[in-house]
Amino acid sequence: MQLLKKLCAVHAPSGNEKEMTDFLLNYIKKNASSWKKKPIVFTGNEFQESIVLVFGNPTTALFAHIDSIGFTAGYNNELIKIGGPVCENNFILSGKDSKGKIECKLVVKKNEPPLLSAQCKREIERGTTLTFKPLFKESKEYVQSNYLDNRLGVWIALQTAKTLENGIIAFTTYEEHGGGNAQFIGKFIYEKFKVRQALIADITWITKGVKHGKGAAISLRDSLIPRKVFTDKIITLIKKAKIPFQLEVESAGGSDGSSLQRSSLPFDWCFIGAAENNVHSPNEKVHKKDIDSMLRIYRLLMKKL
Repeated sequence: MQLLKKLCAVHAPSGNEKEMTDFLLNYIKKNASSWKKKPIVFTGNEFQESIVLVFGNPTTALFAHIDSIGFTAGYNNELIKIGGPVCENNFILSGKDSKGKIECKLVVKKNEPPLLSAQCKREIERGTTLTFKPLFKESKEYVQSNYLDNRLGVWIALQTAKTLENGIIAFTTYEEHGGGNAQFIGKFIYEKFKVRQALIADITWITKGVKHGKGAAISLRDSLIPRKVFTDKIITLIKKAKIPFQLEVESAGGSDGSSLQRSSLPFDWCFIGAAENNVHSPNEKVHKKDIDSMLRIYRLLMKKL
């Protein structure tokens, strides 16, 4: 869990993912030689802050977005949401501008819509991004932290990379605000490697139908609907492997899978992720059994699909 703790502490809201990209590239450089198969790495200015790892002869791609929700500083320390963060008085925010590091309190004024501002000892430079101050807690059964969505998905991808022989791992950006760059990455891997199967490693919500400790959730639909032939195939493989899982059926929500479905590319995709409560807050909480289930499922499917 030390790697997950480090990932959750990286400042990388949508549009400002460079710190996470640098962290991942450094981690890959240090560790890839010990993986079962060393990947080809595609990154750089052409890919902006996204990273594509290609192992062997791929048939399936794992997508994990590296950005988080957060805030942009406007005029006079007013704040504008990045994505959909939960906003409560006295949440601690952190960031940095040219004057140095920033730590401040979130202030919520109950207007319509609510007015947000940062209680800070000085004026924050316009355009500065702020995120929840890192707060990582681990117990026997749970992990609780800011930004488990989607640093846990990134952690799953890195753990899967250790044993992956054939496949693609795509670290994407902008998922929380603006739909992500998954369409660009999808086009790249479809045209260059003829891959058209995607698994979306992301985090979902605890609901009346999805509970803690019952296994990772396989989404049969959210605001969009994946192809049933593909989800049926996935469920059959997981049942045969006797890995615990839950089925999720929702009417709202979206992910990198939504971006792929809205593209002109013939991708089959499926969202598979552990569920959390306290969503988009500094205290997101996931059961360790669901993390274990999620990892086992991804290692299985990246091998079998």
